[in-house]
Amino acid sequence: MHEAFLVRRDFNGCSVVITGGAGGIGRALARSFGGAGAKIAIVDLPSSPLGMAREELASAGIEALALPCDITDREQVRDAMATIREAFGSIDVLINNAGIAHRSAFADTEPEVFRRVMEVNLFGALHCTQACMDDLVANRGLIIAISSIAGLAPLYGRSGYAASKHAMHGLFESLGAEVADKGVGVLMVCPSFVDSGIEASALGGDGKRINRPRSKIGRLGAPDDVAVEVLKAAQSGRRRLVLTPLGKTSTLLSSLAPGLYERLMIRKLRSELDER
Repeated sequence: MHEAFLVRRDFNGCSVVITGGAGGIGRALARSFGGAGAKIAIVDLPSSPLGMAREELASAGIEALALPCDITDREQVRDAMATIREAFGSIDVLINNAGIAHRSAFADTEPEVFRRVMEVNLFGALHCTQACMDDLVANRGLIIAISSIAGLAPLYGRSGYAASKHAMHGLFESLGAEVADKGVGVLMVCPSFVDSGIEASALGGDGKRINRPRSKIGRLGAPDDVAVEVLKAAQSGRRRLVLTPLGKTSTLLSSLAPGLYERLMIRKLRSELDER
């Protein structure tokens, strides 16, 4: 079905689960969907500022629940979703936003780093989606997967991150085909460079956090801008949202002129791996 003919969604009174909900984009998404009338459950690591995020939502008049959970642990995910289900009655929307990044050359990156990135970005999203699937089907609900331009085009020094985001597209776009006739929507969101806080926990090739500054292409986007566009896309029933002119240009150029895209991208990003 063409996107123009998809039914619009109204999130007033719906229950929305957001993983990585205490981070920059997660909190912005919570404010955005909460402002549209949704009840919000934010899920994040125990070490994250979950309490602060919940208080922020409550002060804005948004009904909110905050749950500590490591989404790489399937049992923790099941328990968290059961708690949300008990509090809100059901789950209407799942936003798979939690993620982790690395910045390191492939040759200098330990296999454990690739595995960790995949565990969070792919399998964490998988665990959460499977734990809510019955609710989403019963409610003709919506899955939103926060991917990246790295899920559509190569990104220098981030081969593991790009692999995880490509895998998310394969997983969720295939799932979307399976559940379309059940009324469940799937929206893939592809931001470009965003001031989200994810880089604060980015891993180096040895698995330790890195402290050197990252390179970027273009201006860093704001989480609130991302959240506003995601809400609009979700309301209109879109299946893919590529954000910013840079993101759209990169996606198109990578598809039509991959050699040119690669040269331009390397020129912008190579220096961050030289800063050792």
